[in-house]
Amino acid sequence: MILHNRVNKKILKEKIQQSDEKRITLSFYRYVKLPDPQAYRDQLYFDLSKFGVFGRIYVAEEGVNAQISVPEAHFDAFEQYINASEELQGERLNVAVDDDGKSFFKLKIQVRNKIVADGLDDKSFDVTKRGVHLKVEEFNKLANDPNTVIVDMRNHYESEVGHFKGAITPDVDTFKQALPVVEEILQDKKDKNIVMYCTGGIRCEKASAYYKHKGFKNVFQLEGGIIEYARRAQEKGLENYFVGKNFVFDERLGERISDEVISQCHQCGAPCDDHTNCKNDGCHLLFIQCDKCAKEYEGCCSPECKDVINLPEEEQKKIRQGKNKGRQVFKKGRSEKLLFKK
Repeated sequence: MILHNRVNKKILKEKIQQSDEKRITLSFYRYVKLPDPQAYRDQLYFDLSKFGVFGRIYVAEEGVNAQISVPEAHFDAFEQYINASEELQGERLNVAVDDDGKSFFKLKIQVRNKIVADGLDDKSFDVTKRGVHLKVEEFNKLANDPNTVIVDMRNHYESEVGHFKGAITPDVDTFKQALPVVEEILQDKKDKNIVMYCTGGIRCEKASAYYKHKGFKNVFQLEGGIIEYARRAQEKGLENYFVGKNFVFDERLGERISDEVISQCHQCGAPCDDHTNCKNDGCHLLFIQCDKCAKEYEGCCSPECKDVINLPEEEQKKIRQGKNKGRQVFKKGRSEKLLFKK
């Protein structure tokens, strides 16, 4: 069996858009020692392919980080596989709140140095001495405590469209950048309740241990992140303290948590929280665009990019030759051309 995809991504995207197969989007992570990440990666690809799993998974010596979708018809079998796995047994599956089943179109599993790039020397502190996990009721209770500081450990383009009420939202591009910035912000708050959150919990897992190592006494993290919080709050009829959208790293680019729209179109300033990527293959800037501007700019971030996409394909290839945009798709979100970017 070939342990990677060979079909053109445009064909796969069209196929998933036309499919009426019901799929469940979910995420999970596990910090677990993997002596041979490459061998584990290959076996995982082989196993998950049998269930029709699509998505993006990172494997490293420190563990597994997965954002995937599973056919509804195979979900029970997939869950049984996870529970029978020595490495993943008992891991919580964070099921998406607002899901159309079109989140991923292929399975991609990569071996990396870390499952989340954090720039930390893990040997310098005990990563198992993490913060206290908070369920939705406990989070809400601490959120109402005047001695509590809530910190968003996500990137600027994530918190821009949605965050918890009163949270500190660092203006950073990456988790690696967030760690020292947040530490500086909290320097005079070491005796307060530090409550951190992120999308599914993985970033806070490492950050909470790091900040405890740095001398913060009362460190907490939202169990399961925003995804689990929103689901449990809805199930239990509890007040939802999250406003706006939860940014997600798949084709959806966001899931609605509350009705509030707290951001604006980066091109005209109209209320909007719909992320998109510039249609110019030589740009792919991540930005917020309303329907009106999407039509005016043909899905592009600027008149310049609009001009490019209307050129013959061969001319477009020449313009972007030598420009490797790679995974910058989810790392940018900044441009002088975006007049209404905060």
